[in-house]
Amino acid sequence: MYTLQKNFAMIFLLSVAILFTGCVENDYKHLTHEDAQRIMKANPDAIILDVRTQDEYEKKHIPNAVLVPIENLRDGDFSKLPDKDATILIYCWTGRRAEDAAIILVEHGYKNVYEFGGLVDWTGSVSGTDLK
Repeated sequence: MYTLQKNFAMIFLLSVAILFTGCVENDYKHLTHEDAQRIMKANPDAIILDVRTQDEYEKKHIPNAVLVPIENLRDGDFSKLPDKDATILIYCWTGRRAEDAAIILVEHGYKNVYEFGGLVDWTGSVSGTDLK
């Protein structure tokens, strides 16, 4: 009888763990830079989202990128992203803030969220005052 109770408890705990894991699953996709560039070319309406600071953006950014610093997203400011069905391609400098931003957007109901890492490794075109 003890083994049956132990097995039942184990099955119950595993079921709960699976349930909660499914609930917190990140529903964004990670892309390579090459894939991100292909989407940008194929879908000119895609939003290229830079989540760095204003100063970082001014120095170097992907052309036509929309700047919404990660702190704004953390504070709930989604005013520059009104369409939750839009394709959103997110980057930062190294990729860490881009991942955080992707999670925030998914948690707020955005459906087509793609994170492609950082500008530090970007081989596509850039704009800005610091084009080294």
